[in-house]
Amino acid sequence: MSSKPRAIHFGAGSIGRGFIAPLLSKSGYHVVFADVDKALIDAINHRRAYDVHILDTTAKQNGKKMVEEVLHVNGVLSTTDDILKEIQHPDLKLITTAVGVHILDKIAPTIAKGLKARRVAGGGTINIIACENTIGATAQLAEKIHTHLDAEDAAYVSEHVGFANCSVDRIVPPFDRREHQSESALDVGVEKFFEWVVDGEALKGVDPGALDIPVDGMTLTDNLVAYNERKLFTLNAGHAIAAYLGYLKGLRTIDASISDSEVIAVVRGALHGETGAALCRKHSFDEKAHDAYIDKIITRFENVAVKDDVARVGRQPLRKLGRGDRLLGPARMCIEYGIGVPHLAIGIAAALHYENEEDEQSVEMRKAIAEKGLEQYVVELTGLVDGSEPHKQISEAYRKLEGWKKFPRTTRL
Repeated sequence: MSSKPRAIHFGAGSIGRGFIAPLLSKSGYHVVFADVDKALIDAINHRRAYDVHILDTTAKQNGKKMVEEVLHVNGVLSTTDDILKEIQHPDLKLITTAVGVHILDKIAPTIAKGLKARRVAGGGTINIIACENTIGATAQLAEKIHTHLDAEDAAYVSEHVGFANCSVDRIVPPFDRREHQSESALDVGVEKFFEWVVDGEALKGVDPGALDIPVDGMTLTDNLVAYNERKLFTLNAGHAIAAYLGYLKGLRTIDASISDSEVIAVVRGALHGETGAALCRKHSFDEKAHDAYIDKIITRFENVAVKDDVARVGRQPLRKLGRGDRLLGPARMCIEYGIGVPHLAIGIAAALHYENEEDEQSVEMRKAIAEKGLEQYVVELTGLVDGSEPHKQISEAYRKLEGWKKFPRTTRL
């Protein structure tokens, strides 16, 4: 009788517990969580199971509870040799992560050390997929891992380890245990929708381009770039715009924000008329199908059962204002195709207004605007030409949004 295939998931937080691990477990994998949080790992090893609550408006209206059990999991501290033993385990098939892209630097040496131990132990082929909310996260992780490999280990990894980029999409908001009568701190709440798209061509196994043990709910593609940009420039762009505009208006959650007539007008204008038009031009998406995809995204934002906090969605504004990220990325694509960006400009301006003393990036951004002036800072941040039409639109929108501040900041959140 063969042993159960194993998967290690770095990051035992809500994304890992609520999104990746349930799919792996349902597909027959024994899931091992790796994390630096000893209390969390101890709780996982004590209970060995937890519940995933599906936050669905329809179910809530009908009085139904949608709960999925995740069973027979365990955890290891990623700071101990226990993780090396797990990586060299003969039944290991897959390593996934959901730690935040800035943490990949920290786990790369550990994975490299584990792969060396796996080579010495004669371990077979595995695949690594970084499930982070950024484009090319697995490629970044692979590069960081390789800096810690000698020539012999690098040759082994080249032959036996697949590194597959992916696109992940599921809203996992803060979870109110009391509201959902949850008994375990491990339980998590998620929206019903999810999408996990993986670059199939990068996977290694008995059949090239596929996992030896398929994951139910994972979509394999040979055109991941299109999926990545569709998701980042639609879901993440709309999410961010709704969050920043809602924050300005003193609204607490995404569903409340998207219900505001001014906010929804900006979101729809940005997604349908700007990012959608550019994406269809670049990737030859069917326009009607893409419009339906946008409408589905907005319906997800309207889900009152999710209660996604605008401050959570808006955190780290400088990362979200990266030139290839969810706001400037689609804006630059639109400019490339000669498409105007009046609504994206409002979203970018709203992000520049984000003022949260508990967010280091917000503090840094507000200080820079005060010291350099808005126009100069926008040039430095975005790379746009001073006085160009998009630059002027952002500056004008920034000034107009001053009128959206309906509540004192100290009482808003």
